[in-house]
This record gives sequence, structure tokens and C-alpha cells, in this order.
Amino acid sequence: MKLNRDDTSIEARARRRVARKMGFYIHALVFVLVNLGLYALHAVNGSTRSTMLPLWGWGIGLAVHGIVTFIGLQGDGLRAAMLDKEVERLRRREAR
Repeated sequence: MKLNRDDTSIEARARRRVARKMGFYIHALVFVLVNLGLYALHAVNGSTRSTMLPLWGWGIGLAVHGIVTFIGLQGDGLRAAMLDKEVERLRRREAR
């Protein structure tokens, strides 16, 4: 099956979107695994209090990563709509 230029562009956009989502999912998995490991390590030593600082700090970072990723993906449609509107505006201006 031969892809035309538009299909290639859509596939490239889809690949970038999937890469952004996978980056977040991997970040979340590492967050869970590392923090579970820290909790287990400190539980064996008798103290779980020192696990809270990395958990909260990294948790805030993970939340920001999620917001940027998924809000950015939602904004992709907004950018496309704005681009289409601007192209149409310029075409009308050229037609005058």
C-alpha cells in the first residue's frame, strides 16, 4: 500500500503523539517501582518517613509531566483548527 503525502504526515503526527504518551507511561511506571522500592527499603530499616520527600517531589514532577503531555495532545486539534483558519484567511486575502 502506497501512502500519499497526507497519510505520511498523519502517520508522523501519530508517531509523535504515541511517543509522548509512552514517555509519560514509562515515567509513571518508574515512579511507582522506585517509590515502592524506597518504601520497602525504609520499612525494613524501621522508618518510612524519609520516603515522603522523594515521593512528593517526584509526584509533583510526574503530575506536571502528565498535564503537559495530555493538555498538549488536546491542543493539537486546536492548533490544526487555527492553522486551517489562518490558511483560509490568507487565501481570501490573496483572492482580492
